[in-house]
Amino acid sequence: MTGPVPRPQSLLLSFLGDEVLGRGVCVYTGSVIEVFRRAGVGEQATRSTLTRMVGRGLLSRRRQGRRTYVGLTGRSEAILRDGERRIWKTGAVNRDWDGTWTLLGFSLPESWQRQRHDLRSQLTWAGFGALFSGLWIAPGEVDVSGIVAELGLKAHVKVFRAHADAGMDIAEMIDDTWDLPELAAHYRDFEATWRPYASGRGDLVAEDALALRLRLTAEWLQVIRADPRLPVRHLPADWPAAAAEKTFRTLHALLEAPARDAARRVIETIPAA
Repeated sequence: MTGPVPRPQSLLLSFLGDEVLGRGVCVYTGSVIEVFRRAGVGEQATRSTLTRMVGRGLLSRRRQGRRTYVGLTGRSEAILRDGERRIWKTGAVNRDWDGTWTLLGFSLPESWQRQRHDLRSQLTWAGFGALFSGLWIAPGEVDVSGIVAELGLKAHVKVFRAHADAGMDIAEMIDDTWDLPELAAHYRDFEATWRPYASGRGDLVAEDALALRLRLTAEWLQVIRADPRLPVRHLPADWPAAAAEKTFRTLHALLEAPARDAARRVIETIPAA
């Protein structure tokens, strides 16, 4: 397929979620290189990504004879479980929002530019948007205790749960706080790329199924991780998340069997210690 390939780390996390998570195995690095080659990633980029992820504590490394294998760590397993939950349980469309918002206020010294940047990045990743400069908001009950503890900012952050007053225009607040056209564009771009495959018009070859499923999952995770799952009843009527999610699920189901067959032929694993 054409189009930009997702970043190697995104691909690697998707690969680990598909082929390693919950299986109690480590995977041969040569197998990773081969699968990534099929997905359009060169060997040097794959090796560099594996090395960086080992260094960041996202992968463990084992040697058996002359071969090197990689497996999950507690940190990477937590990330993969969160991705699994976002894809298959919570989904892309928030239809059951109960009106609760999580509000987070912070006040940091002016000299703490790095800490401020790190906090804002983590909050955006967790689904928050900046209501005002020091007040961030997310739909539902969002647990940020891990983020605050990791950054060492407990004394500088206050978290509340709240409901909007009856007369407040929630749709307008959402439009002011989040970049809805950009979020919608992510879903529409995904739909335009993958719908031909899901509808049977794309060129699906059994040998390519493993690489296609890898890219499909990595791209879908990028889309939904950027989405704070805003309540759908307060979004524009033509919000494209549902159509994109249907395309993802349809194509994933089509690719599942041939991808599993290819994985059995290509991917070598050993039991995790």
